[in-house]
Amino acid sequence: MSNDPVVAIVGVTGAVGAEFIATMDKRNFRVGKLKALASARSAGQTINFRGEPVVIEELNPHSFHGVDIALFSAGGSISKKYAPIAVKSGAVVVDNSSAFRMDPDVPLVIPEINAGRIRDHKGIIANPNCSAITALVPLWPIHRQNRIKRMIISTYQAASGAGAAAMEELKESTRASLEGRPFTPKVIPLPYAFNVFSHNTAIDPATGYNDEETKVINETRKIFEDDKIAIGVTCVRVPVLRAHCEAITFECERPISEDDVRAILSQAPGVRIVDDRAKNYFPMPIDASGQDDVLVGRIRNDLSDPSGHSIAMFVSADQLLKGAALNAVQIAELLPQRAMA
Repeated sequence: MSNDPVVAIVGVTGAVGAEFIATMDKRNFRVGKLKALASARSAGQTINFRGEPVVIEELNPHSFHGVDIALFSAGGSISKKYAPIAVKSGAVVVDNSSAFRMDPDVPLVIPEINAGRIRDHKGIIANPNCSAITALVPLWPIHRQNRIKRMIISTYQAASGAGAAAMEELKESTRASLEGRPFTPKVIPLPYAFNVFSHNTAIDPATGYNDEETKVINETRKIFEDDKIAIGVTCVRVPVLRAHCEAITFECERPISEDDVRAILSQAPGVRIVDDRAKNYFPMPIDASGQDDVLVGRIRNDLSDPSGHSIAMFVSADQLLKGAALNAVQIAELLPQRAMA
């Protein structure tokens, strides 16, 4: 009998669910048995895992009996309801929603930054927001050597951040626009084809910041364990299927140069420098899609800061991979509860 863990995927039919399976396969993640969990409408269908069909089961309170690791990506309401049930059944939950991220008793983990926090879990480990992950993987190694005291981030977020249905809606609305047909949006409540708009999360009337922006601010401070970092964020959606981009300007406590940043990032885990000024070739979603690393380029001095403390750069990362499934699987790989052969 296998000593490898029983792994459950909650939300297996979604975009991130599919990436959980592909990522586990790619990284040879040891799985004794896979439980594929989704809503009633998907129950009875099958998915393929390592050449074998796995029947999708309807998620219910009894789904986690015998499960060692539960990877959740089915939205905050599902996580709030079922993650505690999974923990009571003996599973460790790695949750991709925002349900538990700011809970002081729940570690919020990016393995390249704070893997040590995994040992502090009480059954649930939170996966950070995809935009936060994209920014923080390259910012952390800089911050370790020269504390970042202020950052300004502007995001260019792909449809993948809103799930498979949003990706399909972008395709359909683009096709309709090209053919001159009317299209009524169902997933994103704004015209998506050939359009750019403020991230489709609720705006706080008091601050003017939307939920996505607030998440990046709060999660950065929690992960960096530094409440004094000044952060400004503007999050928008762009008509790109997959992989987010971000323009980042950061200010350090001490002077920092382009060469300093390139030297630090050339050794940073999870980062690949794409910074060819001669060819005007820098990080793009088309190159980041399907890649594990965060691509970093346009590294240059911030000319608005004559003190030499600030750098501007541009990054891109696959929201479905490092921004979601890959980060969660990396966490699962580090769980001490995971059985080893």
